[in-house]
Amino acid sequence: MTTPRDLMIVTMDLAPERTVEQGDLSLALAGAEAIDLLGAEAISLVGDHIVPGLGPALPDPLLDEAATSLLRETPYESVGDWLWRRGSGLSATYLAAFEAEGQLSRQGRRGIPFRRSRTVLADSPARREATERWTSDEPVLAALGAALGIRDEQTGDFLSGADEAVVTVLAAVRDALLELEAVRQRRAIENAAFDNIWRGD
Repeated sequence: MTTPRDLMIVTMDLAPERTVEQGDLSLALAGAEAIDLLGAEAISLVGDHIVPGLGPALPDPLLDEAATSLLRETPYESVGDWLWRRGSGLSATYLAAFEAEGQLSRQGRRGIPFRRSRTVLADSPARREATERWTSDEPVLAALGAALGIRDEQTGDFLSGADEAVVTVLAAVRDALLELEAVRQRRAIENAAFDNIWRGD
């Protein structure tokens, strides 16, 4: 399994107790991909810029897709720019992959007429592995969970002595999540002001 797949699984397992916005999840998934690409030596970082490697195709199709989508001309892409570009709609991409692989099932709601069934994760070795990684406080997955607000601990609690490039990616994920939240708040204020104008308040 890969870090983004594991993150997707644990996030789905925690819903609806810990709801995560799809935009937030997509940014974190892109960060998880970057971390796995670092581990596979498919990329390296120079400062905060992603330098593609010349490694072979990766066994996971989504991670291989991420590797092939890297910008390979200088000036290379920053981690932050990668998160926004690669992260666009990425949670939906992973969800579609899970569905195509048979990792999802429909759960009906007995005794409640006219209620739609909901999509849930099927019991699988992949789900059990992701859960074990999550409950064992594996540092990278735990830090991504903290960034998304589905763990209470802070990133620093998990990553003492971690690779500098991994820390750089995680910092970029947190910055992107803060930026996205600021955009949401700004739009909410603008929409409220627009509504007040129409109401004559």
